[in-house]
Amino acid sequence: MNDKNMIDEIIKIKEEKNIKILAHNYQNYEIQQIADYVGDYLELIEVSKNVDCKTIISCGVRSLAQTLKTVSNKNIVMPVSEAVCPMNKKINIEELTNFKNMHPQFTIVSSINSQVELKAISDICVPTSKAVDIIEKLDSENILFASDMNLGNYISKKVENKNVISWTSYCTIHDRVTKEEIINMREKHPDRPIIVHTQCREDVIELADYAGSTSQIIEYVKSLKDKKVIIGTETGILHVLRRLNPDKKFELLSPTLICMNMKKTSLEDVYKCIAKEDGEVIEIDENIRLKALNSIDNMMKYL
Repeated sequence: MNDKNMIDEIIKIKEEKNIKILAHNYQNYEIQQIADYVGDYLELIEVSKNVDCKTIISCGVRSLAQTLKTVSNKNIVMPVSEAVCPMNKKINIEELTNFKNMHPQFTIVSSINSQVELKAISDICVPTSKAVDIIEKLDSENILFASDMNLGNYISKKVENKNVISWTSYCTIHDRVTKEEIINMREKHPDRPIIVHTQCREDVIELADYAGSTSQIIEYVKSLKDKKVIIGTETGILHVLRRLNPDKKFELLSPTLICMNMKKTSLEDVYKCIAKEDGEVIEIDENIRLKALNSIDNMMKYL
């Protein structure tokens, strides 16, 4: 079956079975084409809570599927079980729990894209786009940011009058970008703005024209008068940017900005998931789900 026929079949079957496909911005182009909704974690959370369907196919990494299951408690299915965020693998939940028990004066803050077990021991989770705003409003003076140390470092520089420390984990994709790549790109294209993600290293962010979350980058690009832009985040966002800005041209800052875990989900995987029910149904211990939901609910109070 060729891709066109597969796409037609996916669209037909999902309508018959009342299935919705939710895809992260970093997914492959063909996955974004068949998705009912494409967005970041925060956008897809809102969709999953409100969309009228029996089943959601979550196209992204495991933490996205877990997050959608936590907030919606619908039937969430993941096409590829092996799609796991490398950053989440770096976080030892037992060690973090020990830190929390030994340092009760610290408020534990995790990213919305963290695994459900981390959300469950967090006091609150935050989307990257609102991390600074939310942490500034927290009563606690001591914050442990327990997800991405580059983002945590960025937050600590932006937030005043708080002691923000970070757990030693990071996004392996954004962390690969080097300041030398920005310097070289600047020499090659001195007239083009360079936009990077706040999960990049500090020396990279300092040399960029703008740093933000996925959603912030999308909105910022819309406002630019420049017709040629350098993008320093995962390559999947280029599909979104080109769709929303057909008059602009985009170039990836670094060839390393490809998350192979986000790219593990193929059109055929989604077809098998829908037509043959060949995906993984996400199950979460109810006690863990409710604790994780509490950290998300605490986040929602600030949005």
